[in-house]
Amino acid sequence: MQNQVAKEKERQMTRRGFLKMMGGIGLAGITATIAGCSTDPAGGKGWMPQQYQVASSFPVQVKGRVPIDPANPSITRDDKKCVLCGQCVEVCQRVQTVYGYYELPIKNDITCVNCGQCTLWCPTAAITERDDIDKVVKALADKNMHVVVQTAPATRVALGEEFGMAPGTFVEGKQVAALKKLGFDAVFDTNFSADLTIFEEGTELIKRISGQIHEPLPQFTSCCPGWVKFCEYFYPDLLPHMSTCKSPQQMLGALIKTYYAKEKGISPDKIFSVSIMPCTAKKFEAARPEMNSVDKHAKKTELRDVDVILTTRELARLIKSKGIDLNSLQDEKYDSLMGESTSAGLIFGVTGGVMEAAIRSSYFLITKQEPPEALLNLTPIRGLKGCKEAAVDIPGVGTVKVAVVHGLSNARPVLEAVRKKEAPWHFIEFMGCPGGCIGGGGQPRTSLPPSDQVRQARIDSIYNADAHIYAKRKSYENKEVLALYQKFLENPNSHLAHELLHTHYTDRSKLLTVKKDA
Repeated sequence: MQNQVAKEKERQMTRRGFLKMMGGIGLAGITATIAGCSTDPAGGKGWMPQQYQVASSFPVQVKGRVPIDPANPSITRDDKKCVLCGQCVEVCQRVQTVYGYYELPIKNDITCVNCGQCTLWCPTAAITERDDIDKVVKALADKNMHVVVQTAPATRVALGEEFGMAPGTFVEGKQVAALKKLGFDAVFDTNFSADLTIFEEGTELIKRISGQIHEPLPQFTSCCPGWVKFCEYFYPDLLPHMSTCKSPQQMLGALIKTYYAKEKGISPDKIFSVSIMPCTAKKFEAARPEMNSVDKHAKKTELRDVDVILTTRELARLIKSKGIDLNSLQDEKYDSLMGESTSAGLIFGVTGGVMEAAIRSSYFLITKQEPPEALLNLTPIRGLKGCKEAAVDIPGVGTVKVAVVHGLSNARPVLEAVRKKEAPWHFIEFMGCPGGCIGGGGQPRTSLPPSDQVRQARIDSIYNADAHIYAKRKSYENKEVLALYQKFLENPNSHLAHELLHTHYTDRSKLLTVKKDA
């Protein structure tokens, strides 16, 4: 008996003992610096699949970890799983340039842009998204609530990976079928409000270029909540450049509790709105005080635009918990009223997609002519280069110069150029995560390097659907969006559109002391 106990103790290893042993091996870790607006992939090069792209030795020495607020709405950490390997530090500091870019001690805010890239890099899954599945399950069980859901573009090319499918497998119809089987009363497509965003954001850009509104150029995109918060922390003086448009998620959430509620005769306070997102920062965005669907005409009390966000990973767990076999489901379609979309809305899910979609529609809105074929395949701003740029000639306007940035380390040199008034661009798309939303912090974790192959497979799937699956490729072809304006909003940037679809931002620079030499 004593021998058995002794053997059991030998097999057991405490975390402290593990770290002491591994630290004694003395292997050096791998680090890399990602240069500003470079041609390198935003994810970098190195040993972990979501990190740098080249396999190497495990950096076994203790390197610490990023601080996470216990009340963080996006991510959480299980201390029992943390081995202090420092990979969360690596991504936050090297790829996202957040950790290490502010002075200590912290003030009254644990600095975090909520992007969730640390959840992809963490080798033990100690850091994960904050799980909100139970809230959705409870709502679905409440017969007094009308529960609706929307799905982001990038989820349909990643969800299948959680069910054994190849990276990039297009599961749009199966995802809709699974959501209906789970009991949602209506399933809408965030692509619809991405098309809507093009109308609102494109109109705003045209007004800036033409001088109809006195806001500075270049105009920044505002779809990515991680990027928006990064700008609020480190570049608040540049917030006037930010489009006032809410993200597609928040636009659709606002319309669900106003336009949809009105059309269906449902009291807004009886609607529970869920979104399926590739992004952990969307959980933070939905909780922002600016994000509510107050319809002054309906005289309703304040309601959240979106009640709960589930990541792609959370949706996979929910589907599995209910015994649903995604592989065997027959494709189903989104519900009408706010379910139609074009592939211009779909490509919002990849880096460069928002810009390409905007150019397609802006060309038409300005010239009243169909955009040339080259603008339907704007290759200079596609791909995984950290910073891309293009120039587009639009009759009546001239040459419009655009830039596309993904991975927040790549944003800094571009923002510095804007700050110094040396930026030649009219419009800049920023995405916080490498690859854009397809590489979001809530997407399935890949287990085999290099992860850029997985990102590229998801990107290729979206562009394949853009070219071959969707019948319509320009946002202004979306009849349900046009009907929305005719029946409810009147026109882009109208007074009601500004009430529901636009927002303002917060200077967060007082919450931290930015390092001058970072």
